[in-house]
Amino acid sequence: MNTGKHSRNFWIGNGVLAVAMLTLFFMGPLSDALGIWAAVLWMVLAAVGMTLVMSDKSGEPPAPD
Repeated sequence: MNTGKHSRNFWIGNGVLAVAMLTLFFMGPLSDALGIWAAVLWMVLAAVGMTLVMSDKSGEPPAPD
């Protein structure tokens, strides 16, 4: 899964962001079950996912074509 271009954190972050997207799709039933904690869960998932994706940044950006 690690292609050498992106680190493991990048792929884990994308997975966490996918779970955050699923929580948005099911926010209605989740908010019925969890109340305000459903929104808190979504915010935490989105923050963790973005942190993992952005931690992959390293070095100089590639040269333009």
